[in-house]
Amino acid sequence: MKSSIPAIVGKEIVHILRDKQSLFMVLTMPVLMLLLYGYAITLDMQRITIMVIDNSGTPQSRELIRHVSSTDFFRISKVDSGIHDINTLFQSRMALCVLFIPGDYAESIISGRQADLQLVIDASDPNAASFIQNYMGKVTSEEMIRRNGTEAGLFSVEPRIFYNPDMRSAPFFIPGLIALILILISALLTSIAIVREKESGTMEQLLVSPVKPSQIIIGKVLPYTLLGFVDGVVILVLGSLLFDVPIQGSFLLVACMMVIYVVTGLSLGILVSTISQSQSVAMLAAITLTILPSMLMSGFIFPISSMPRAFQYFSRIVPATYFIEIIRGIVLKGNGIAQIYRQAAVLLGIDIFLITVSIRAFRIRLE
Repeated sequence: MKSSIPAIVGKEIVHILRDKQSLFMVLTMPVLMLLLYGYAITLDMQRITIMVIDNSGTPQSRELIRHVSSTDFFRISKVDSGIHDINTLFQSRMALCVLFIPGDYAESIISGRQADLQLVIDASDPNAASFIQNYMGKVTSEEMIRRNGTEAGLFSVEPRIFYNPDMRSAPFFIPGLIALILILISALLTSIAIVREKESGTMEQLLVSPVKPSQIIIGKVLPYTLLGFVDGVVILVLGSLLFDVPIQGSFLLVACMMVIYVVTGLSLGILVSTISQSQSVAMLAAITLTILPSMLMSGFIFPISSMPRAFQYFSRIVPATYFIEIIRGIVLKGNGIAQIYRQAAVLLGIDIFLITVSIRAFRIRLE
């Protein structure tokens, strides 16, 4: 008994060292999780884009704008005068909130009357909306103390909430959850498609047939596209009915965008399957490449603008980042193709890139 244990231990060590892909995943995943969780998970919010409509245009109003811009919380995207279409501003993501300074602002301040400011907030993210409302209250209080020596009487801020007036969390999380589930399911569906052929020994039969690598890759993606699309429609309908999330925009547009996004997940899974040696490694890689970045780096829970600059750049290569912007825009704001075509074009580009790389990697392995 004593002499057999070291032999088994030695055999397992050799097995672990030979399976370099599994060893790489086991050693790198904790580091990756530490970096992602450590940098991405933060409840602090910064650089919230705000547009200021300054109808006063006086030194007093400019002083208030300077005070707003001096904080790390707000980043003024534009200072303008006149009335703007708030829906267009929010749908194009030019700002998360708009501060209206009335035309009689300076007269009210000089005469000691109360100046009525208006703050319009995009509440599709209820957490951010709550932070914006509270922080603007803090900014105006500081301005009142600086001018008047007291927090009362000089300003009043009237908030107006767009898209999610009750500031419920379900309308914010359900569309993001759909993006997370779709990319995971799609990648898992195809992550074992090719490696399973290798392990079962049927790859040789496939290789001797007159089929090109591109036909094999595309042929494996297409059937799963329909399956992934059906999954997407089911979770969209159930999410809307069970959690009372009304779809403000076109259901057909959501469905079309879903097809593009499902192909992204399937293409990623095919690429993983092409370069993996075993089904377990392929599934582990698919989960790592989809769950962690999609949950932490896509804006699903934590705002991208509050992350370190390097992680903000990294988030732009995460497919879920674009799909979450698309589906939240359509479901919550009623966005049309004019507001989402850039994100859709990026997803299409990612699809073409992943399929091209998969075909190339598959051809190299055959050679």
